[in-house]
Amino acid sequence: MLIGNVGKEPDVRYYAADQAVAHVRLATTERGYTLPNGTQVPDRTDWHSLTFSRGLAKVVERYVHKGDKLYVEGRIRYSNIEDKRGMRQLVTDILVDNMEMLTPKTAEQRVGQMPSPSAPEPEKDNTELPF
Repeated sequence: MLIGNVGKEPDVRYYAADQAVAHVRLATTERGYTLPNGTQVPDRTDWHSLTFSRGLAKVVERYVHKGDKLYVEGRIRYSNIEDKRGMRQLVTDILVDNMEMLTPKTAEQRVGQMPSPSAPEPEKDNTELPF
């Protein structure tokens, strides 16, 4: 389980049969504090690689943007890759099973829920009811 902020726009790719995979970088920050002796311990930020697949990847493509705050649940996957110099690198990836968006919707995202400011106001019926 992680709660953090999206570092850049999601990278979404489509494969055969309309299957989508989205990659997102998520920053989690442990807040700094002051020790009893007055020593300042600074904030510490860790970066995580998240992988979303199938329908969840399409949701990420449409609604997740840089700076958004997310709550994710998933499994850790470790793999080894070889870099340009031939050195082996251990890569840790989170395969996301569940996601919840924590960033409030902006006015542009709520367009379908609110009347447009340029739309005329509906006329009010000023007739009185008999009761």
